[in-house]
Amino acid sequence: MELQGIRLDVDNLFNFSRELEAELNRDQEDIFALCDRSFNLNSTKQLQEVLFNIRKLKPLKKTKTGFSTDNTVLAELALEDPVPGKVLNYRLLAKLKSTYADSLPVLVNSDTEKLHTHFLQTGTATGRLSSRDPNLQNIPVRGEKGRRIRAAFVPDRGYSFLSADYSQIELVVLAALSGDSMLLEAFKQGRDVHLRTAAVIFGIEEADVAPGQRQVGKTINFGVIYGMSAFRLARDLKISRSEARVFITRYFERYAGVDSFIKEIIAGAEAKG
Repeated sequence: MELQGIRLDVDNLFNFSRELEAELNRDQEDIFALCDRSFNLNSTKQLQEVLFNIRKLKPLKKTKTGFSTDNTVLAELALEDPVPGKVLNYRLLAKLKSTYADSLPVLVNSDTEKLHTHFLQTGTATGRLSSRDPNLQNIPVRGEKGRRIRAAFVPDRGYSFLSADYSQIELVVLAALSGDSMLLEAFKQGRDVHLRTAAVIFGIEEADVAPGQRQVGKTINFGVIYGMSAFRLARDLKISRSEARVFITRYFERYAGVDSFIKEIIAGAEAKG
């Protein structure tokens, strides 16, 4: 894979970089207008001053350098004020531009006209391969702009890409390992697990679950089993933390086998390291 490399549509990324630059400038102007002042958006100290002293937003957590302005905090503050949300979007665009649209074309080999990543066999504690120069395992896929980056990777002339994935494999493995009767029954019957979870947390019949509620069920299915907190769930679903706690409680009440399995794994890790 390293030697074969992969083709990159450099012109596509060049044009996308210019679009991102224009959008970044617009976002910056919008933020300055809302705050009635200009400041360095990349300065944590200046952003703290604007959010917590000027706009009087309530700090959510503190670090050694003051009140946190990380993305998790900004996402929650965005529910109360437009500035944090715009800063989040600015950061996303800046990341896409600097890490992908601008950096990837520079790494194209002049002889092969392809990207040649390096795979590390001992780069992770779990044994999974990792990738560097560039890291091709974290190419964005979510959102229209993320897909623009991924679309710049193109097959050799005369060839096509084939994408294959297991359906809900993590939940299937979870059902097998935990022995949870409800999950096992759902998969054996070919039921929609996300629909079932949505019905559980909203306390309604599966036939009454709306598409938006099913998406909530999906978020909970894939989030809670990896230890998603009520804080993170509330942020992702844009609901209150108390509502998020209710959803998590209902999930584990119904999927008791999953609850027991997770607690068993945690206890084993604490005992054996």
